[in-house]
Amino acid sequence: LMGKRWVTEQKDNFLSEDDEKEAATLECINEEGFRLFLKTYLEVEDFPKDLCQRLFRSFQSGTEPDGQDNASVLYVLTSPSSFKPLSLIEEVFLKDVSCYFSLLEDGQPRDKLEFAFKLYDRDGNGVLDSSEVDRIIAQMMHAADYLGWDVSELRPVLKDMMTAIDADSSGTVSLDEWVEGGMNNVPLLVLLGLKKDGQHLWRMKHFNKPVYCNVCQSMLLGLRKQGLCCTCCKYTVHGRCANINPAPCTRTYVKSKKDTGVPTHDWVSGNCDSGKCDKCQKKIKSYHGLTGKHCVWCHSMRHDDCASQEPSDCNCGPLRDHILPPWAIYPVIKINPVPDTHPLLVFVNPKSGGKQGERVLRKFQYLLNPRQVYNLSNGGPGPGLCFFRSLKDYRILVCGGDGTVGWILDAIDKANLQVRPPVAVLPLGTGNDLARCLRWGGGYDGTDLCRILKEIEVSTPVLMDRWNVEVILEDPHETGDPVPYEIINNYFSIGVICLCCLDNSYGHFHVEDEKHPQKFNSRMKNKLWYFEFATSETISASCKKLNECLTIECCGTPLDLSGRSMEGIAVLNIPSMHGGSNLWGEAKKSECKYKCYFHWKKPLTLDGLRSIDRRLEVVGLEGAMEMGQIYTGLKSAIRLAKTSQITIRTKKPLPMQIDGEPWMQPPCTVSARKPAWQAELKAGSVARDHGT
Repeated sequence: LMGKRWVTEQKDNFLSEDDEKEAATLECINEEGFRLFLKTYLEVEDFPKDLCQRLFRSFQSGTEPDGQDNASVLYVLTSPSSFKPLSLIEEVFLKDVSCYFSLLEDGQPRDKLEFAFKLYDRDGNGVLDSSEVDRIIAQMMHAADYLGWDVSELRPVLKDMMTAIDADSSGTVSLDEWVEGGMNNVPLLVLLGLKKDGQHLWRMKHFNKPVYCNVCQSMLLGLRKQGLCCTCCKYTVHGRCANINPAPCTRTYVKSKKDTGVPTHDWVSGNCDSGKCDKCQKKIKSYHGLTGKHCVWCHSMRHDDCASQEPSDCNCGPLRDHILPPWAIYPVIKINPVPDTHPLLVFVNPKSGGKQGERVLRKFQYLLNPRQVYNLSNGGPGPGLCFFRSLKDYRILVCGGDGTVGWILDAIDKANLQVRPPVAVLPLGTGNDLARCLRWGGGYDGTDLCRILKEIEVSTPVLMDRWNVEVILEDPHETGDPVPYEIINNYFSIGVICLCCLDNSYGHFHVEDEKHPQKFNSRMKNKLWYFEFATSETISASCKKLNECLTIECCGTPLDLSGRSMEGIAVLNIPSMHGGSNLWGEAKKSECKYKCYFHWKKPLTLDGLRSIDRRLEVVGLEGAMEMGQIYTGLKSAIRLAKTSQITIRTKKPLPMQIDGEPWMQPPCTVSARKPAWQAELKAGSVARDHGT
């Protein structure tokens, strides 16, 4: 908006007299007016003519007639309903120019990247060839030198970076490749001038105690949102002071090779009131102003005098094992972790847990290096896995529900990593059966995240079975819903167990969760909604006598289902289902009514890590209401078999579900035969209450 207001105020300065009349109606400027605009806007006297021409043409919209030279005839849109050749009129809309320069003042990286692509695509063929890529590298080298980076070894690094953006190895970079590769490539954004180095990540905040502005040093006042606080470094300002040249945010990587491996404190002044100095152990008093300092990396607090006497070396404090400090990253794409540490790669689903994920995201961006924390809404897990792929010893923390965990495990499968990192879970949302089985609990209750990180540090790796599932239609020409997953992490089910997620009359729970997250902002509310959907299906007869609608084979042997009245079948990989329900039940010495079908006699062990058991448990369910009795522990489902292979053939359309994702499936054959690779996950060191 600042750019648009500036253009409005300065319009008369760069419009020639001949253009004023037409500009009054169409608000267009010609190339000379555009050149004057650039000189005035950029405050320069000499602007390169060829660059001005290319910028001017980038604002022209049009088509190129067949057989005509692009330089001789260009068509530009001069009104909503007509095209005119460039030989007749050479103008662009002032509104477009205003919009784009406003965008570059304060826009999203995706939009900026698209504009930069059009700028460097000199021939306008929709791809960047090798010569155009070389120009981009040259521009980034100039920018790096201006920013004070060590450029002695930067050119080959930038070449490798641009090569990696060419995802299909075609030798050219398309617009999609450019945007996708650049969105999470901080050096590219910084060196092209599309992202400021050291830019704060502001959010409006209400403070419960006196806080002082880091710019004007006066108190933040107000009843509601009083000011802005940086998520990463806690630098705090009035809204009006945010644009008055605040100090830059903490660095997240080093720009010179000589700075790698040199640990240094990064102090932020003020707002340590009521805290205790970690050096002299005395209270830090505010004295109605900015007093005290805190380090962004070790989170220690000091009096101003104590900080000046403190050695410059920073040990990253109690979270040292998880943090990837800036002196370990050069220049973002080369990582040398601190010895004897296990950097943590954090993925957060901000939509999980009724938007609870947004708070977790902000907190981790402060506790760790923001380069370690990825918002899954911005590009998914790919950028984070790519950034960490060269590390040999690191961990992953997934903040979300079971679906988010499955998403990350699937991404690890497809990333073809040299080392498969162990995965821990911070459960958000409803269900969280996998997190329960791995002793991370049934949901995040606001516990101090530093405590969670300490639990990850001392936790034990285990191996987990994951099963490939194949669905083959009986009639290849019949169409049905797409199968959501190809791998079973938790369970597979058929029948009444799935209907609560498929009933359109109750708004389709998963669609409602996306559209109205405020309805599902607590685990208890979500469980009540699930109960409402489930009990509504007791009147449904679509899954009655399920044993007559399907057959089951375990390791090639048919399973006898005669004489059993069942409305649901579940194939379990873990004991927990639907938010803590143990369908298999506790082991009883006297009970051995189910069949065992094994192709493997012993559990698999690898490097001292024990798998769960390489077995699938098969159970039957009499009805939806039975789930309530199972959840409270009054009974368990009907035990049918333990097996290492299973094949199910259905005779009519039935609802099915994999790891909580339902679909309606026409007659088919479902097989789960061989385990996928065993994903290492971190088991909590202290068992938690699985019922939470």
